[in-house]
Amino acid sequence: MASIPRSQALDVDSILHQLTEEFEVSPDRIRTIIKQFNEEMEKGLDHEGATVPMIPSFVTGRPTGTEIGRYLALDLGGTNLRVCEFELKGKGKGYSVHQQKYVVSDQLKTGEMRHLCDFIADCVDNFISERGADHLEEALQLGFTFSFPVLQTDINRGTLMHWTKGFNCSGAINKDVVVMLQDAFLRKNINVHIAAIVNDTVGTLMAHTYLHPETTIGVILGTGTNACYYEKLAGIKKWKSEKKFEDMVVNMEWGAFDNERRVLPLTLYDNKLDRESINPRQQIFEKMISGMYLGEIVRNAMLNLVDQWMLFDGQSSSELNRQWGFETAYMSTIIADDSPALASTQHVLQDILMIPVTTTIDDRKIVKHICELVALRAARLSAAGIGAVLSHTGDINRPSVVAIDGSVYEFLPNFETNMITTLSELFGHSIEGRLKLSLAKDGSGFGAAIVAMVAHKAALAAAASS
Repeated sequence: MASIPRSQALDVDSILHQLTEEFEVSPDRIRTIIKQFNEEMEKGLDHEGATVPMIPSFVTGRPTGTEIGRYLALDLGGTNLRVCEFELKGKGKGYSVHQQKYVVSDQLKTGEMRHLCDFIADCVDNFISERGADHLEEALQLGFTFSFPVLQTDINRGTLMHWTKGFNCSGAINKDVVVMLQDAFLRKNINVHIAAIVNDTVGTLMAHTYLHPETTIGVILGTGTNACYYEKLAGIKKWKSEKKFEDMVVNMEWGAFDNERRVLPLTLYDNKLDRESINPRQQIFEKMISGMYLGEIVRNAMLNLVDQWMLFDGQSSSELNRQWGFETAYMSTIIADDSPALASTQHVLQDILMIPVTTTIDDRKIVKHICELVALRAARLSAAGIGAVLSHTGDINRPSVVAIDGSVYEFLPNFETNMITTLSELFGHSIEGRLKLSLAKDGSGFGAAIVAMVAHKAALAAAASS
C-alpha cells in the first residue's frame, strides 16, 4: 500500500477493500498452486534434494485396531515435550493413556543438541519413575515423535536435515537424532529403547487410522504445518531398497513448498516476516499458514496502517512494535468477537497490546478484518495443499478422511468451514459428501506408540527367523 498523507487518509471501507484485495486468493490462483504442488510432489518422489522432499517414513501397512500392548511415546516439536504411556486395548476398545508435559525453554531450543537430549532423557526418567516402570527387566519400547525434517534410513534411524519452528540447536544437522537421544538414555542408565522415529504428521495419520481405517491423509495445522499420505511403492521412484511393500506413508514436509516463490500470493507483510525470521527464504508455505507466523503477518499489516495514520491515530506501542508481539491466539479472540462495540478486540488492543490511544470502532473493525483475511487465506492455502494430495492419489473421487491436528485448525474460528468451502469451489459441492476433515487431537503421540509397536514386533519376528 503506497503511503498516503494523513489529510488524504482513506475512509474505513476503502481500507477494508484494499486489505481484501491484498490477501485474496482466487480460485484460479489456487488451481495454479495445486498444479505446482503436484509437480513438486513428483520431483520429490523421483529424487533426493527436491524442495518438497517427500520423505519415505519406513512406516508400511496400516493399523488394524486389534493391536494390544504397552508403549511409550515422546513428542517433541513445539513449546512442550510430551511423554506418554499408551496401553493399546485392541478389538475396537481404543486405548488408555498417562502423560506428562514438560516445557522446553528457549535456551534449550537454541543451545547444544546434547543438552536438549539430556533434558529429554531426564524427563523420560522422571516419568517412568513416577509410573513405577523403572525397574522392569525388559526395555520399554518408545516411539519418538520428532517434528522436524528428518531423512530416514530405517524405522528408527534418521538424520536431521534442518530445524524449523524456532529450534536451532547446534551439533544436530546431518546427525542421527535417534542415536543422540539413545546415547543420552544410556549415559543415564534409562532402560528405554527407541523403536521408531516418527514425524508428528505420520503419527497423526497412524493414530487416526487405528480408529478410522478409511483415513488417507494426515495433516498438521498448528505451530508448524506438514502433511503425509499413503503412497504406492511404484510411485516412490527414488526407492532403491530391496524391501517391498504395497504402500508406505510419505512425509511430504510441505512447509517448504514454493520456496522459489513461483505461485504463492506473497504480500509485503509476508516478505517482511520472512526477512526477519531465523530462516529467511525457507518454509515459505509454512510461514503463510501456521500458528507460529499468522499473528506476525497481522502485526505487520497493522503497523503498515499505523505508519500511514490509518490506524490508532498513527500511534503504536512497544508491545505491538516487538517482533512476535501479536500472538496468533489473539486472532481467535478477535475473529470470534461479535459484540456491537467489538469489546474483546478492544481488550486485546488496549489491555494487552497497550495501544496508547483509545481505539475507535473503525480501528477495531480494521483489526478484525485483517485477522479474518489472514486466517481465511491460511485456510484456503491449506485446502490447496490437501486438494493437491487428493488429486495426486486419486482419492478426490473416493470417500476419504483427512486427519488434522493442530491449534490453527482447532481454534481459529471458521477455519474448517473455509477449507471445505475452498475445496467445494475447486472440485464441486459433491466433494462434501465424500471428504471428511476430522480433528485428530494429540494424535501424534498415540501414533508414535503404534509405530513403536509395529517396529518392535517386526524386529522380534526378524530375530526369530534369523
